[in-house]
Amino acid sequence: MVIQGLKVRALLADLLVHEGRPVPADRLIDHLWGTELPGNPSGTLSAKVSQLRRAFEDAEPGSRALVRSGPAGYSLALESTTCDSLRFRELLDAGAVDEALALWRGPAYADFADEAFVETAVARLTDERLSACERADLSVADLSDLVRAHPLREGLRAAQMKALYRAGRQSEALGSFDEVRSLLVEELGLDPSPSLVALQQSILKQELPHARNNLPAQVTELIGREEALADLGVALGTARLLTLTGPGGVGKTRLALAAAAAVAERFADGVVLVELAAVTPDALSVSNALTDAVQAALDLRDTGEAIVDRLAAVMGSRLLVLDNCEQVVEEVAVLVDRLLAAAPGLQVLASSREPLGLAGEVVWSVPPLVIPGVDSGPETVEECSAVQLFVARAAAASRGFALTEETVADVAVLCRRLDGIPLALELAATRVRALGVRGLVARLDDRFRLLATGHRGAAPRQQTLHAMIDWSWELLDAAEQSVLQRLAVHADGCTAEAAAAVCGEDDVLDVLVRLVDRSLVVPVDGTRFRLLESVAAYCVDKLQDSGELEAVRQRHLAYYVSLAESAQLFGAEQGRWLQLLDDDSANFRVALDRAVSTGQLDMAERLVDALAWYWFLRGRHLEALRSMEAVPGSARAGIWRAGYLYLLGRPEAAVERDRWIDAADAMGQWWIGYAASDAGDLAACQSLLDSALKRFEADGDQWGVGAVLAARAKHAHVRGDLPALYDDACRSIAIFRALGDRWGVLQATSWFGAHAELVGDFDEAERLHLEGVAAAEEIGLWPELANELGMLGWTSIRQGRYDAARSYGERAVRLATEQGQRATQALAEIVLAFAARRTGALGEASERLQTLIDVARRQQEAVLYLALVLDELGFVRELQGRLGDALELHVEAFRVSEEFDSLRGMCWALEGIAGCHPDKTLAAVLLGCTAATRASENYLVAATETDDLDRAVAAAASAPDYQVAYARGAELSPAEAFTLLVRQ
Repeated sequence: MVIQGLKVRALLADLLVHEGRPVPADRLIDHLWGTELPGNPSGTLSAKVSQLRRAFEDAEPGSRALVRSGPAGYSLALESTTCDSLRFRELLDAGAVDEALALWRGPAYADFADEAFVETAVARLTDERLSACERADLSVADLSDLVRAHPLREGLRAAQMKALYRAGRQSEALGSFDEVRSLLVEELGLDPSPSLVALQQSILKQELPHARNNLPAQVTELIGREEALADLGVALGTARLLTLTGPGGVGKTRLALAAAAAVAERFADGVVLVELAAVTPDALSVSNALTDAVQAALDLRDTGEAIVDRLAAVMGSRLLVLDNCEQVVEEVAVLVDRLLAAAPGLQVLASSREPLGLAGEVVWSVPPLVIPGVDSGPETVEECSAVQLFVARAAAASRGFALTEETVADVAVLCRRLDGIPLALELAATRVRALGVRGLVARLDDRFRLLATGHRGAAPRQQTLHAMIDWSWELLDAAEQSVLQRLAVHADGCTAEAAAAVCGEDDVLDVLVRLVDRSLVVPVDGTRFRLLESVAAYCVDKLQDSGELEAVRQRHLAYYVSLAESAQLFGAEQGRWLQLLDDDSANFRVALDRAVSTGQLDMAERLVDALAWYWFLRGRHLEALRSMEAVPGSARAGIWRAGYLYLLGRPEAAVERDRWIDAADAMGQWWIGYAASDAGDLAACQSLLDSALKRFEADGDQWGVGAVLAARAKHAHVRGDLPALYDDACRSIAIFRALGDRWGVLQATSWFGAHAELVGDFDEAERLHLEGVAAAEEIGLWPELANELGMLGWTSIRQGRYDAARSYGERAVRLATEQGQRATQALAEIVLAFAARRTGALGEASERLQTLIDVARRQQEAVLYLALVLDELGFVRELQGRLGDALELHVEAFRVSEEFDSLRGMCWALEGIAGCHPDKTLAAVLLGCTAATRASENYLVAATETDDLDRAVAAAASAPDYQVAYARGAELSPAEAFTLLVRQ
């Protein structure tokens, strides 16, 4: 409706603002003209009211009556069906927040925003809209725009922080809190509300669940399943295992995805889809392939121990959607049974052609869509879900098609003939444009008569689906048939480039588009294509019949070996290639299985060598190890295998290293030196790194040089060699930043931050580790993110910020546990133990430290953190009055530090000994030694360490010859001073 005249529009706005309440004429005159009154104000207002009524009447006859007049003034007759603001509130009250927000087209009363008479209404509506935005499921981008427009509104800030956190961008979420805290103080002199502070603490502690949801967006509407969705929603309210069964093409997958999306808000930890079509009985190990698929969907790092138990441990409150279970139903049943038993908050929604057969399983048979009866009238036919689906898809394929008196009978026959099977209906709909509905029905009758003898052993509905696929196949030209059947060897889809290579063609994109139009190929994310299971099975049979199957599978193997070898994982393209390889992980698994099963070990060796670094970056250590073991005679794979054995803590790692180390190139030497560093044999690792560095420098391999320098920085940190740590970390950062390698920047930055912490520049250390957090989040390196959180926790310990240390430590331990990262889990536990001791929780500290010591002592080789933990437990025992136990712990700590050549660790141990040794003269000697050593090596005594040192000095000061003994100690090395203790 068009309202002519500014004053008439202002009159309408004024009446709308009052929402049906009468407005006196004198008030309207004041609002419309203010001090610039017309000659006859009452008459002019009456004229404007008449113009408004005329505009209403022109738009819809009879609507002039909506503008009312009475003794109290003028008003509009408004209802929620005719007034957006009333409808908006009605929808909000009903909880339909997204629908309510969809009513907005811009700012309220935009033409009159500066007028006083709308000011209150605009403020109220804007506040209601923003409150709705705080409740809605908006994107990070939308929320960030709103926060920029309303920076002090805490509700919007909270919604943005939650969205950032759940998108894996924790550091940005915390940064948003810091920003609003500063703004509130600077502009209003206020602190953030308790609820916003509590949210920040929840994010720090990772108490806010990551609601991971990887359900794919659907490009077409789900038709005819309203009752089914309602039933499934009820079933998922009680059933822990719900299995959708039915024949191929009946719509199990689509219904499962819709049902999962509908109940997603019930699960604090989200909904995760695991597609199992690529897990086939041909896999070298079906159970391993199955757990690999689940871990990949959850974005978890695998480990060598109790994989299923760890999966259960991280499930929380989650819905796991397992699609296409029928190929490996027995293995799926075993896995689901164990997960449900160990994870009380887990529910499973499975789709399969047969039930899993587990106790407590609720089996829900997916029916075909409703088809019209033989005697159904037009209105009844139109209400049938099978008819609705066919008409919708046919209208999309043939513009102008509709259900009419001329077509209704033929559509009803067609839906009956196709048994209401959704896939068959969609395939038939693509033929309407060429044949018309009547021609389509006639051809179907001929097709079914022809196929009746060929598939008598199949179930009737499967005969129907097979007939439709077979007919669709025969309507393709030779090029389309060739491409379609060759696509079937792919697992979980492929790119257009992969399709062309496997089909033996230069370009098949046009053919793929035509196959998409015929509903035989499904586009995924705009860059990939896949076949539905029923179509894929049909095409494999066609390949087998034509004798092409082995040749096409061989081209598939060759392509994916080449793709893996071309991946640029060392440098600026790292993030993009990680995603590309993620997308094709199922194809790589199928390719490796084929190479091994057919005895093509050279191809298998090339593939595992090319994927080894990818598996490491993604934390898939166990998958990598299993793959390496498929080529046991390969020296290249042996080197990789030895490193992974070290990362997994396997006792046979050293034997495997010795077997292959002589054949290692520079990369192999670096890999072993890097992976074995946490095992404790630092001298052997340092030798490997030095050799690798020379070879990398000779070859001009800058990535290799940077990687060795980062690894050497770690060794320097263990030894407490500050100059070496600084130099190596600086050079490594410069190299990796020049290369654009995110993983390398993260490694070097972490050790540069460690140097800043050691010299007391805690602000710089924190900044560098936060930079590392951002880099890890950007490309999804979750294990490294956990490590950076642990380092932030340690820096907070050194700063005396024990609450922050606890928060970082708890986040780190949770993430490290999820990712199966033992070294980082230990770091996080150390942070939590140190924070506990320094806040007086000696019992908690003792328990955490003793657990770490017990784990370390079970290892065959010394563990890097052992000396630090022994000393800390020694201080706990000292504070508990158990001086004999404390002395034993500090003595053991010294011996471990000496083994690692760590002067810093030796100083800590000697100071601990001095604090609890009964011979105070000896204690004074030890303190003199450590003071001199710290001074000569520039070792900082942080403010948080002075309490321990002050206690030791106070205890030793009672020695009558304290100054003499102290001076004597200053002339001794830590090893010489410790010898005095041993002699006693």
